[in-house]
Amino acid sequence: MTEHAEWNDVEAPAPPPAVTPADAADAARLVAFGLQPKLQPARDQEYTELLRRYREDGAFARLADAVATGLGLVVLEVSPRAGMAVTAAEDSVFAVRMGDYARRTAADSADRFLHGLAHLSVAALAFPRPEDLADDSYIGRVTVNGVDAFVRQACRRLEERAARSGENTDPVTDAPGLEAAWRIWARRSATGATKDARRPAASTTGIVAKALGFLTDSGFLQRTGDDHGGTYRTTARHQLQVRDVAGAAALTELLELGVVTETGGTATLLPAEDTDDLDLVADAGLPFHS
Repeated sequence: MTEHAEWNDVEAPAPPPAVTPADAADAARLVAFGLQPKLQPARDQEYTELLRRYREDGAFARLADAVATGLGLVVLEVSPRAGMAVTAAEDSVFAVRMGDYARRTAADSADRFLHGLAHLSVAALAFPRPEDLADDSYIGRVTVNGVDAFVRQACRRLEERAARSGENTDPVTDAPGLEAAWRIWARRSATGATKDARRPAASTTGIVAKALGFLTDSGFLQRTGDDHGGTYRTTARHQLQVRDVAGAAALTELLELGVVTETGGTATLLPAEDTDDLDLVADAGLPFHS
């Protein structure tokens, strides 16, 4: 009897607190903040408080993660520096399809490969080393003309590789992938010409500018000046996004071409053996890092 009584005296663990509608609203509010990529947590007291609650309250963090998952979002990081950084899963209503993105600028289906290559090249130049992605304090910088120069030199490397292996070097416009994109890019004008001196959207620098503008509007880059077609610096969200896709085959292949080198904290393009017909933009303003 005594032993039985002692068992009854043992307090049962307290049940977990019930989730209230107010908790669900706060979790959804935090995800909504995360969907405003340009909003900096330090400039919004409510955002800062919700981030603190996420870090300190495990139940609330799980609730916010569940809300994000239900919306087809993947939580990359929740921190004061990045806020609630989310990316859209492939089947999410928030996902941006490269084909849709490219069609906003041009109807040519071949251009979608060029837009994809521009985004890959921005990532490769912004974070040329694995340690750059691992360092939360690292900031990459790119320019419109510098990215175009990088892609054109990558085109030369791919063309040389195709020639050595005896592959067909004629333009291919209906096949996906990096091998198709470089053929199209190499034959596209870097700047083109318009009557009012504007940069044509179909030129390669126009495509790069579109990519950098989109990344800026999405909170991945910040524009810092107009030199060399436009200069930009990376944000914490861009670093997290590139980390998420760092294993992608196309990005890996682009980095392995050896077009970009990084020494002493400064990324530059390696000089080509013959640059007479590379069609590089004058004053390319090659990307640099700090």
